Amino acid sequence: MPWLSAFAVFFIVWWTVLFIVLPIGLRTQSEDGNVALGTVASAPSRFSGGKIVLLTTLISLLICGAWYLTTWYFGFTMDDLPRIIPVYD
Repeated sequence: MPWLSAFAVFFIVWWTVLFIVLPIGLRTQSEDGNVALGTVASAPSRFSGGKIVLLTTLISLLICGAWYLTTWYFGFTMDDLPRIIPVYD
């Protein structure tokens, strides 16, 4: 697989995992009891963007590594999957 295609797959996986990781460990201002003036109560009280990016990257690397291992080492391709939509010839 070309490097640009592999990067595109990694980017799509990374972006999807980001939305899974974002709410993990989130504490809102209303939960902490300290709502700042001019913000909504559901705003995060302490946002740790670096930790979220790092965790997202690590999980994405694991998923893409498993995908690469499955396709390269075991030789599993998309042709090996059963067809969901029947082919009418």
